[in-house]
Amino acid sequence: MTKTIDDENEKIIDEPFDRALESRYLVYALSTITSRALPDVRDGLKPVQRRIIHAMGELGLDSSARFKKCAKIVGDVMGKFHPHGDSAIYDTMVRLAQDFSVRYPLVDGQGNFGNIDGDSAAAYRYTEARLTNTGSMLLEGIDEDCVNFRETYSGEDMEPVVLPASFPNLLANGAMGIAVGMATNIPPHNAIELIDACLALIDDADLSLDAIMDYIPGPDFPTGGIIVEPKESIKNAYETGKGAIRTRARWSVEDMGRGTWQIIVTETPYMVQKSKLVEKLAELIETKRAPLLADVRDESAEDMRIVLEPKSKTVEPAQLMESLFHLTDLENRFSMNLNVLDKNGIPRIMGLIECLKSFLDYKKELVVKRASWRKGKIEKRLEILAALLIAYLNLDEIIRIIREEDEPKPVLMAAFNINEVQANAILDTRLRNLRKLEEEAIIKEDLALKKELEELNKLLESDKLQWKKVGKELSATRDIFAKQGDSAKRRTTFDTAPEKGAALAIESLVVKEPITVVLSKRGWIRALKGKIDDLSSVKFKDDDELALSLQCMTTDKIVLFATDGRAFTLMGDKLPSGRGLGEPIRLSIELPEEHDILDMFIPKDGEKRIIASSKGYGFVMDETEFLSQKRGGRNVLTLDAKQKARICAPVLGNFVAIVGENRKLLIFNIEELPTMSRGKGVKLQSYKDGGTLDVLSFKGEDGLVWVDSSGRNREMPEWRDYVLRRASIGRMVPRGFSKSGKFK
Repeated sequence: MTKTIDDENEKIIDEPFDRALESRYLVYALSTITSRALPDVRDGLKPVQRRIIHAMGELGLDSSARFKKCAKIVGDVMGKFHPHGDSAIYDTMVRLAQDFSVRYPLVDGQGNFGNIDGDSAAAYRYTEARLTNTGSMLLEGIDEDCVNFRETYSGEDMEPVVLPASFPNLLANGAMGIAVGMATNIPPHNAIELIDACLALIDDADLSLDAIMDYIPGPDFPTGGIIVEPKESIKNAYETGKGAIRTRARWSVEDMGRGTWQIIVTETPYMVQKSKLVEKLAELIETKRAPLLADVRDESAEDMRIVLEPKSKTVEPAQLMESLFHLTDLENRFSMNLNVLDKNGIPRIMGLIECLKSFLDYKKELVVKRASWRKGKIEKRLEILAALLIAYLNLDEIIRIIREEDEPKPVLMAAFNINEVQANAILDTRLRNLRKLEEEAIIKEDLALKKELEELNKLLESDKLQWKKVGKELSATRDIFAKQGDSAKRRTTFDTAPEKGAALAIESLVVKEPITVVLSKRGWIRALKGKIDDLSSVKFKDDDELALSLQCMTTDKIVLFATDGRAFTLMGDKLPSGRGLGEPIRLSIELPEEHDILDMFIPKDGEKRIIASSKGYGFVMDETEFLSQKRGGRNVLTLDAKQKARICAPVLGNFVAIVGENRKLLIFNIEELPTMSRGKGVKLQSYKDGGTLDVLSFKGEDGLVWVDSSGRNREMPEWRDYVLRRASIGRMVPRGFSKSGKFK
């Protein structure tokens, strides 16, 4: 139990701790989702971004204003709107100013705002900023009562709930965020393409996704690159709001003369740091994992220029690049997750068309609210103009009333049947404005405003006219983007990756040679040249000895199955040389110290293995399912606490013999075991004490054969007496059975 204070009644309330924790965590989770991590579908901004843009607008920092210190901006944002720390505010402002992070920067930064190498920006006391023209477009008409305002955290100021964005910023600049239990990852797009799609939806709201993709073929990343994801895959991502976009670096071949050449990388995939990419390429050269690459240099200045030198001029450039795409972030996948807050503040995943329609509905709402605001302004002005016209027509009488009456206002109201506002307007009129020309200007203004009011009334009454107005505003916005020149053009292009790209990976370029892999009991591994049958002369460290050995080729993939139930994969050519004592296996795989390698084999198509835990649970698994590309391996056998993997035996026949530590032997048909790719499996044998000791698969026609302590094969004629159903206890092993209790 925990005690909480009821603020209203100032009483202490007893409440179960788990319930109190749950209620408070839900409040925290909701706050993180709606007030920090997810963008709004209408303006595409998170709260901190919206507050920065609004604060800069209040400071008058539009694109034509002088720059102001970022420290001033951060202080205003934190003091008035966002009390979550200066670093969060400044980091967000920096990202909004980086042309390699956002497609259309909203902040114009002066000073060091970081770079694509991953270097951080200078402290905010050294940098200055103002809004870009694009950033100002998000504030267009904010003073025209078109968006709702709410109190800030202190209650001293008001902040907009959403900005009156004039273009679909959510998709144009994208968004990234991690909340509690959900996340968002939206790629940037080309603003002109988005607006064209919006205009098409205004003309025909029932357009299909295929038709929309004629306008928006895919994301447009600020760093360029080449999208090699199939169109159908992109369409599925746009339809469901989830998917992955595969992007490659842009490269070209530079002729160096005399038959030599080098590759120049000019654009990298989105969110890939250039310095880390170059480091990775250098590491591949050092570890000899890129046999076709001789050298890498970063010759970048204002434009990116990464130079890749081949080891031989006879190597095909495409072959070299395919191998590097396979090994580095020169090819990267952007995981798209269109998780946003809808107009009601509810987080959900939307498709591309729903996002566009949500923006258009919001744009129409802005048009109506601005028209209503303008209508109100005109009606008030017409009311004043009517009073001024009365004053010009009755100038002598009004002068008399003002001169002779102690309280001229009520007399004016009664004499000319006007209200208090109109009377105040007459009384506040300056003598210099009583000219004939001023009267003509008022009449002209009155006629113009009445005409505008008539048009506004038509607009407010007609849904068709409202959509027409939305289209005009979007077309004007499109023209603004089009005037930006090269920055408005699509940066990311489309291409098709070779179907056999994986076949060009560097493992296909390795020289095929026989090796013998040796693993010691203390976990040291090495590859001896050639196939060696007698390993008695192989030396090991003190207190160490041979555990496992395997004859294979340098081109083979070797699976190591560990006692923690995971399978690891190593390439034969990547193993340490057999000249020394090798290297600890834990340098190549993430294996805890308390676990060891149980078995080592070359996976083959069509071959299967029985894997089982020390508690007697297991299943049959295809050998190719063991393969993994991760250093952390692949989880195969699910284990409980204080339990280890005990068996990884090849399937050699239609029967399974299992013997426990209690020396009970059980034989059953292998068809009783399921074939799985991962999991706990089913019970093979029941135990009162101990667990699984050994498992052997054999053919019924060949019979059960076990190996005694002297290495001789011993047949077991009475093996059929031990055939029972799976999960039985079994019977005691026959007299003369191996003293170790194992079959080998």
